[in-house]
Amino acid sequence: MTLVADYALQRLREWGVHRIYGYPGDGINGLLGAFDRAAGDPEFIQVRHEEMAAFMACAHAKFTGEVGCCTATSGPGAVHLLNGLYDAKLDHQPVVAVVGQQKRLSLGSHYQQEIALDRLFADVSEFCQMVVHPGQLRHVMDRAFKTALTMRGVATVIIPEDVQEAQAQPSPPKAHGSVFSSVGWSRPVLLPDEGELRKAAEVLNEGTRVAMIVGQGAAHAESEVVETAELLGAGVAKALLGREVLPDDLPFVTGPIGLLGSKASDNMIQNCDTLLMVGTSFPYAEWLPDEGQAKGVEIDIDGRMIGIRYPMDAHLVGDAKETLRALLPLLERKKDRSWREQVEKDVREWNDLCDKRAGQHFGGTINPQAVAAELSPRLPDGCILTADSGSGTNWWARHLKLRQGMRASLSGTLATMGPGTPYAIAARFAYPDRPVIAFIGDGAFQMSGMAEMITVKRYLDRLSGPAPFVFCVFNNQDLNQVTWEQRAMAGDPKFPGSQYIPDVPYAKYAELLGLKGIYCDKPKKVGKAWEEALASEVPVVLEFKVDQEIAPIPPHITLEQGKKAAKAAVHDPERVGIAAKGARQKLTELAEHLPGRHS
Repeated sequence: MTLVADYALQRLREWGVHRIYGYPGDGINGLLGAFDRAAGDPEFIQVRHEEMAAFMACAHAKFTGEVGCCTATSGPGAVHLLNGLYDAKLDHQPVVAVVGQQKRLSLGSHYQQEIALDRLFADVSEFCQMVVHPGQLRHVMDRAFKTALTMRGVATVIIPEDVQEAQAQPSPPKAHGSVFSSVGWSRPVLLPDEGELRKAAEVLNEGTRVAMIVGQGAAHAESEVVETAELLGAGVAKALLGREVLPDDLPFVTGPIGLLGSKASDNMIQNCDTLLMVGTSFPYAEWLPDEGQAKGVEIDIDGRMIGIRYPMDAHLVGDAKETLRALLPLLERKKDRSWREQVEKDVREWNDLCDKRAGQHFGGTINPQAVAAELSPRLPDGCILTADSGSGTNWWARHLKLRQGMRASLSGTLATMGPGTPYAIAARFAYPDRPVIAFIGDGAFQMSGMAEMITVKRYLDRLSGPAPFVFCVFNNQDLNQVTWEQRAMAGDPKFPGSQYIPDVPYAKYAELLGLKGIYCDKPKKVGKAWEEALASEVPVVLEFKVDQEIAPIPPHITLEQGKKAAKAAVHDPERVGIAAKGARQKLTELAEHLPGRHS
């Protein structure tokens, strides 16, 4: 007899799911038995916490383009999924969550672990449905996948315990109310109105200083983005989720934009007269042109998001690749290339400044910028890079220069702590022959990363191999990004009561688990530490003891931020070090612009 649980896994398999991340519990006992009978297809990957399962499902979607899948038991297990599912929702990734529920008989009785899961998942899900009859499973599962793919979001399927263990009805009786659905979906070709395309071309052709910002929506349009930038003589800034759209060795790519951005991107945006945004919902007005400064054109596949970040003159609702293909024949090549030449000059100066800042070490401690700067030229071909949320993300964004074929992602819109490690694990499962490197702050590593090292141990035979697999931990005993935000945004000094975290021997912990641990606290040994980690065939925790007083200096500082930072510095416990190191880092930037410096 085939049970509903078995048929559920069969339907997942038919939808192309071969790996499901989760943690067991009695609310999915029926599914666990079915996983055993499925003999590894789909495979149940046991994580340490359901939140990590959802992060891994999101990462699988990001790095493969497929639907990611996770599972959890009823009650607390279901609750644990939410943060990771919100990461998928906010970054527009197709994820299907399969969740257990108490038996139908007990629902409504305030039973143990009984939660109104349909209400709990209502906001995070584009589709959320409980299966209350075996004949319902087929079309509910099919709609979940069709919705996740169409809406690029989360779909949740809730299956009570007794339904999981009931006899399956793959083909329900042909009667009033029965539904017969199919596996299958295809991506539509979405193009904007031709009149709007002509309007966009007019705006772009009239502009003399065109700036482009690209996001993850332009991920499959690299050649079209490059051709557009060449015709328009534009520079291209990349939102964090768009890091992999273009390689950083293109001379007109200005790098990241925003608080974690580059001076080259900031100069371009502050001085442009035309803005072209492609596949990005970059939200920060302070890093976009002043209203009225520039005319705007935007390409986005979601009409709900078009023209809500900056007032646009042309609104192109469509797929980035196909829309740019339609737009390119209408564009005229700029004869005056002085704007492009200035952009490329700013890029060279920014890269030089980053190298100089990374080379400044104070009092024998490691400058965290050097950790990224030393890795950048050593990045293995085809590597996959992940990052957590914290001050280390600044160095990941600014100092790592991606080459053709490299992949990179992080929690972009939710910007939550915790996903750097599970993203890396999911990437390694999906691509066991590709190098994977994660940048993680010690706060995030303590929060969840250390536990997921046990997951790495659990699957050590599968996750080891010639391609390096490295978890780089920035040990500064400080929740550093928030510390700097307290200073610059709130005008408050560092509060050790909330910001200090204990020193933990992360490398030794890795060795305790049978992984490779490398510890580095000497500036001159950073490069050698990377070389040792990248040569290992066993997963590595690479721990750097870094300086917590190196400020992630934004491309520009507002007067209000300057006042608040000065106010905070008066009583800050690290005021002496901050002042000395910050001044020296800023002087390095000013020195770049001395007369004759670049003659």
